Amino acid sequence: MDKTFPVFLDTESVASYLQISVSSLEKWRVHGRGPRYRKHGRRVVYLRADLDAWSDAQARISTAEAA
Repeated sequence: MDKTFPVFLDTESVASYLQISVSSLEKWRVHGRGPRYRKHGRRVVYLRADLDAWSDAQARISTAEAA
């Protein structure tokens, strides 16, 4: 496991980890399209294992594959 990231990541760290914008991540969260997240009080956090699982589920072989 990569020790440079904590177990729980905030939105900015996740955006950097997935190489996407914070705005995209927030929009996906509203529409239920992005990775699983947790609410710790008012704080939104992500578990790194959930990010990796979500990313694995996005893998495609062809553009013709249904998302």
